[in-house]
Formats: sequence, C-alpha cells, structure tokens
Amino acid sequence: MNRHTPVGSSLATLAVGCLLLLAACTPAEDEPRSFAGDPVFDLPSWSGRWFKGNTHAHTTNSDGDSTPDYVAAWYKEHGYDFLVLSDHNVFTDPATLAHLVDDSFLLIPGEEVTSSFDSASVHVNGLNLPHLVEARQAETLIATIQANVDAIREVDGVPHINHPNFRWSFGAEELAQVEHDRLLEIWNGHPTVHNDGGGASPSLEEIWDILLTGGKTIFGIAVDDAHHFQGEFHPDRANPGRGWVAVRAAALDAAELMASLEAGHFYASTGVELVEIAVRPTSLEVHIAQDRDFRYVTMFIGASGEILLETEDNPAVFQLTEDVGYVRARVSNSRSDYAWTQPVFVTRR
Repeated sequence: MNRHTPVGSSLATLAVGCLLLLAACTPAEDEPRSFAGDPVFDLPSWSGRWFKGNTHAHTTNSDGDSTPDYVAAWYKEHGYDFLVLSDHNVFTDPATLAHLVDDSFLLIPGEEVTSSFDSASVHVNGLNLPHLVEARQAETLIATIQANVDAIREVDGVPHINHPNFRWSFGAEELAQVEHDRLLEIWNGHPTVHNDGGGASPSLEEIWDILLTGGKTIFGIAVDDAHHFQGEFHPDRANPGRGWVAVRAAALDAAELMASLEAGHFYASTGVELVEIAVRPTSLEVHIAQDRDFRYVTMFIGASGEILLETEDNPAVFQLTEDVGYVRARVSNSRSDYAWTQPVFVTRR
C-alpha cells in the first residue's frame, strides 16, 4: 500500500491542538529534530537478548483474585522472564517471594500509584521502586498526573502512565503537557479501558502518534492489567497473558531492563513475536517469528499516523528516502494479534 493513509480519522484534528501544547511544554531534548543533509535514522545503541515481561498485574493485596505467590508463579510457569506486581497503592515486596526468583525469572518491585481528579482516574505505575509511593492529588488534572510521575521519579523509579481512556479520563491534550515520562500504555488487557477509543476519543495508538508527531519522546507498552487468575478466562474478565513487552537488555537485571525500557529498546505485543528489529541508517527491518500457518501484515507508520508502507513480506523492510519524522512498525497476524516496535527517529546528516 502506498503512503498517505491515516491510521485514524480523529488523529489529524487532535494533533493540531496538541502540537501547539507540545511546542510550549515539551522539554528541549524532546523538541522536533531539525538538521541539514540527507535523512537518516537515529540508530539505537542496543545489545543483548530479548526478555519477555509484564509490568502491570494485581494480587489479593489490592483488587486481584489471587495471592502474590500464585500470580508470580503463573507468569514464571508461562515463560515470562520478569514481572512487576503493581497493586493499587500497595507495595508488594518481591523479597517475600524470593523462592520463585532464579536466573530465569525476576520479580521487579512496583506499585500502581492510584489517584484521581474529579471524575478522572489517574493511575501511574511505578517500576523498580524501593518502597511504597504515596499517591498525590493536585489542583488540576494535568498537575495530578505530573505529581504522581514526579513522586515515582523522586525515588528513582520508572513511571508509566496507564490506560488514558479508562473512564475516558484524559487524552493527548493532557499527556502533551506531562514531563519526565517515557512510557505510555498503548494496549491494556483489561476489558473496560477502551484501547480502540470511541466517539470523539481516539485510540491509545492514535494518542501515541499525536504525542510523537508533536515532538514528545514516548514509548508504547502493552500490559495485562491482570486481576483474574481463577475461574473462566473470558474477554469480559481481566485475565493474564494478553499483553507484554519484550525488552532488549544485556542481562536479566532490574536496572538493565529499566534502562532499556526508557531508551525504547523493546517491542510491545499481544501475541506476535519478533525475532529481530534491525535499524540501519536508511532502513528498518522487522523479522517476524513464524507461528504455525499464520499470515502477517506489517504497517510502517510515520508522523501524524501516516501509513508509509504496508507489506506481507517477512522480514518487512522500510527504506527511508525522506524526512518522515519517525517510523514505527505495527505487525498483525491472521488471528488479530499485534506487535508494535518503538519509533525510530529521523535526523539529517
């Protein structure tokens, strides 16, 4: 497919307002890139192997239906390399689950720092926390989101902002004004978070493109937000195993994984596995792990959600010939599973 096809019809309209906000509010390091010369990709300096993990799961310490021991064991038994237990305003200490940790499975301390402003839910996960982080409230919605991001940063944790469309709480306009955040949920396995948007509210993926197009460096994660490990596994229940990240790191180590997440050295998935993501000065290659007889389509997406190329090739290859701001890939299979690579930004040499 040729370029100039938008990912979503609401994207362009919302982008106008958010571009203005980002111009005023985005820190200098996140300003749109402008260089002279031929366009090339800003090459990631990554190394190591892929580690599969989930950064959003609940236990009986908050509103989950299973103990921390049961939840952690479920992920270990299902081939995950790491897990963050993120109970609402509760610090579930991995030290109490040390018998499950070994050289193939890591528990990273975390919390879903849970606040609100008026009717809006403000949930920010804190990853690799040293202890409980108290939720904060402020005088505006944006200030409340910022206050909880800041609370996590103050203890050297890594924040990721959760499910903006949950209860239709906030969108691109608000997120454009938040600082010191690098991770945003673009897919969440809970049945009531409205990943695909609705009415005048864009999808989480469209929100991501609005922010990227405005110059904000933000990376997209997929999570379970699992609550229900007992009983039926059903689309109307928040079951595990639905969304995850595969992080490229030198070792299965919390600090290494956090650094890779914040650098965008990972992909997000709901079922599609990638073997390799190869970035060269003028090309981006996505190598897909073949699963049975499933078929695959890869879309390479640029600024404003523009589809630059659609292909069924594996590996899928995009050749950079002009400044398109950034390029990311979304791979879908014939079962409607997805994988999302992180944006690779265009500079000029």
